[in-house]
Amino acid sequence: MQPLTPLLLLALAGAGLSIAHAQDNAVNIYSARHYPTDEALYSEFTKATGIKVNRVDSDDAGILARLRAEGTASPADVILLVDASRLWRAEVDGLFLPIKSKVLDNAIPATLRAKPADNAGTAWFGLSTRARVVVFDKNKFKISDVDSYEKLADPKLKGQLCIRSGSHPYNLSLFGSMTEHLGAQKTETWLKGLVDNMARSPKGGDTDQIKGVAAGECGVAITNSYYLARLMRSSNPADRDVAEKVGVVFSNQSSWGTHMNIAGGAVAKNAKNVNNAIKFLEYLASPAAQNHFANGNNEWPAAKGVSFDNPALKAMGGGNFKSDLIPVSVVGMNQIKVQQMLDRVGFK
Repeated sequence: MQPLTPLLLLALAGAGLSIAHAQDNAVNIYSARHYPTDEALYSEFTKATGIKVNRVDSDDAGILARLRAEGTASPADVILLVDASRLWRAEVDGLFLPIKSKVLDNAIPATLRAKPADNAGTAWFGLSTRARVVVFDKNKFKISDVDSYEKLADPKLKGQLCIRSGSHPYNLSLFGSMTEHLGAQKTETWLKGLVDNMARSPKGGDTDQIKGVAAGECGVAITNSYYLARLMRSSNPADRDVAEKVGVVFSNQSSWGTHMNIAGGAVAKNAKNVNNAIKFLEYLASPAAQNHFANGNNEWPAAKGVSFDNPALKAMGGGNFKSDLIPVSVVGMNQIKVQQMLDRVGFK
């Protein structure tokens, strides 16, 4: 399904888009996870529990706008989003129902879930992670040239950087974490350096940035790790050729670590099938589902102690890298400030 426009959201509010309300054997999901490989997750959950999965797909912004428009009439039980700052924003806006689950608390590290407020339960849980890595032309640069986010603004890389829109949630989250580490003034200077170093205006998604490096259009790019892993595992020789032409760096290993984003889930504030919603989230934290996130969509598992067999993730170090541990709430709170910086430096 295409992302829903505001007018369509309002028209659909209360209509349910063929999603039923309270049903003993159903769970209604609004999902920003538009990955075909996730179909197996839904079918396995139904097979294991007998609970039918009804799903509406959109992007993070479309889902949150729809929830606001529908209000108490919303049929949504589970919300799946693919950006940490959007999870935080929805929590702040009161769109989630905090829950108590020993299964989820035991499986998901405290750094990858919302902080419970006044023992009221947890608003959301990270279910998989993705690293914001740097890819580079191995014929032009050494790892030491691009092994920190700060170095991407070095004048030595003028005309070399490919990157998607600065306002995309993946970049806003990275820039929000940089603001916390460097302070606002230095971050704005850094962002201006990124603009000065661009090989072309921001366009396309992360895969396009990787392909730009492989084609020689640029020398360095920023991408989420699972986009590179997809190319590495593709059945298309052209995709694998792209992956072989680029090197990959997990940034800032000598300082605060590589920026991590998460995909996560929550129970909707006005859920009608709360117990089924909790069962679904607990299922997504199970070893089988976590292994699917790794092997099916090339994401790092969020649950503790989960092993996986993904050859691309293993080729990228198997998860043995230093991760940035800045709280999601801090990254989220910095984003208005970041957007203002982007406007000032002309980062489109």
